[in-house]
Parts: sequence; C-alpha cells; structure tokens
Amino acid sequence: MKILVLLLLFFGFVYGDNILTVATYNVENLFDLENDGYEYDEYVPNSFSEWNEKNYKIKLQNISKVIKDINPDIIAIEEIESLQALKDLKFTLQRNGLYYQYYQIIDKKNTTTKIALLSKIPFVYAKELSVTSSLSQRNILEAKFLINNRELYLFANHWKAKSSPESQRIVSAKALRNRIEEIGYDKNIILLGDFNSDYEEYIKFERKRKLNDTNGKTGINHVLKSINQIQKADRTKYEEGSFYNLWYDTDEENRYSYIFKNQKEAMDNILISQSLLGKKGFYYQNRTIGSFKPNYLFNGNQIYRWQMTTKRPIKHQGKGFSDHLPVVAKFVVTN
Repeated sequence: MKILVLLLLFFGFVYGDNILTVATYNVENLFDLENDGYEYDEYVPNSFSEWNEKNYKIKLQNISKVIKDINPDIIAIEEIESLQALKDLKFTLQRNGLYYQYYQIIDKKNTTTKIALLSKIPFVYAKELSVTSSLSQRNILEAKFLINNRELYLFANHWKAKSSPESQRIVSAKALRNRIEEIGYDKNIILLGDFNSDYEEYIKFERKRKLNDTNGKTGINHVLKSINQIQKADRTKYEEGSFYNLWYDTDEENRYSYIFKNQKEAMDNILISQSLLGKKGFYYQNRTIGSFKPNYLFNGNQIYRWQMTTKRPIKHQGKGFSDHLPVVAKFVVTN
C-alpha cells in the first residue's frame, strides 16, 4: 500500500500540474517521555506535572488531527523536543492515515525545543544552518527538493522570542540572508516558521520600545527586505533581492496565527523569493495563504492551546492543541 501511494505521488508530480501544500506549525512544547535534563520543569516525565504517557499520547493525537486535516506535502514544525518526539508524531500520523516518509530535525545543539520537517517528497538534502554557537539561538533547518525537475529551497525558522530585543532576531535573519546570497536570489526559495515577528514588525514594535535596540531596523522587514510590499501577490513589484511576505495576499483581518492579550498577531510567516511570484513552472497560487482555523482550534475567542492548571503545582489537563495556529500556502508545480 505504501509503495502504491508513493508511486501515485511520483507520477502525479511528473506527468501533471499539481498543487503543493506547504505549512508551518508551532506545536507548543511537544516533549517526549525521556528525561534528558533539558526539559522545562512542567515537562519532566512522570513528575508532579503529570506529563506522562496518557497526556503525551493525547497531545500527539491532537496535533496529528490538525496536521491530517491540513494534509500538507511539506510541513515545518517548531517547538518539538527531539527526534524521538518527531518519530512518535510521524507514527501517530501514519496510524491516522497520513504518511510522511521523509523527516529531519535540527540536533546539533541541546536546545530545549527544536525545528523539524515532515515531507511526502524526498529531500535532495536537509541540513542544519548554523546561526551562532550559543544555545540561546536556534539554528535554521535548510532543505532542498527537486520537484518536476525544478529546484526548491526551504528554510524552517524559529527566531528568538519577544522577551528578547530585536537585535537577537537580526542575528538569525543575517545568517539566513548570508546563506541565500550563496544560493542566489533567483532561486525558488520559501522561508517559513515562527519568526516571532509580525509581517509589519518595523511598525508594531515602535510601541514596544524595550525591543527596539536596533534603531528601528528589524530582521524580517529590513534584513529580508519584506518592507513596503502592501499589494496582492499578482499586483506588486519589488526591489532586487527582496522577499514577499504572503500575509499581504490575504485580507488584513485574516493575518494572524497567534492571540496575545486579545490582540491578533502574525508571529508565524511564509515568505517567498520573487521567482515564485511568476505564473509558469513553479509558483505561488494566489490567495491561498492563511492560518488554519477550524472551530475546534478555538476556545471562545482564544486559540485552544494545550491546557495546564494555573495554580501550582502546574498539572497537564490532557486537552487542547497549541497556542499557535498553523499557517498554510499552496504552490502550483507545472509539468
């Protein structure tokens, strides 16, 4: 059965135009049940918090339901602890009818959580892009694909959180930019993940002065040159070497993946190189960007995150999903 599915996928991509679905999802602390010494206190296995086999399996099932309902061809996953957790997620998805043969996780640093990829399409390669030697900065996961004899470079990111100033995110942006300069701006490139940056971060962080230690410059807008691109994808032009943030290709009220103090924010982003804005070969399908937001991912007006008690000792309640919504976009791959 697996061979038949793979053959159908292969011949579909070779002999006909296809839709490639790409997604990113911060799954909010998907920890395994191994005590490695790097866990947050509330995720130490079989401790006071009741992070145990029962709650772990519920978390895996809930995250798997979301991914299965999206059914992406390639998905970047943020905040997953380990290769074991990734394999357990992959196995749970497979039991629920969604098979990912190819997978990769960054593992050169003992960071508390990591970045991973699940893919139905084989990698030409998948490797870790170093940001800094410090454990405080996550590396970036770089992968190359060959689809209908067309190259695609994908970079999965999880930048420094908003508890840190913008200079910390600029470090990640510059590492990413340096690598892209080696590849070439004319290539098909997708940048995605949890950037901890709004698509208009340079405007919004003016209200958060403690973050602005860079004289108004931001990683996502200035280093990646995604500024002043306010038009829909089929009606805008860009300066050389700039990236287009797909959030501009949907209505403003839909541009969010996170809710903080009742304010909608777009912490998760998908940016693309200019070559993917054409209408031949391999290109972004207009108006397909959006957060995945079925009713079950909400609890009232809030995202239905993984639930823990608010009183100490903190305990897992065995329900909920993540504090982020997945973000999805589609691409056309022609024969």
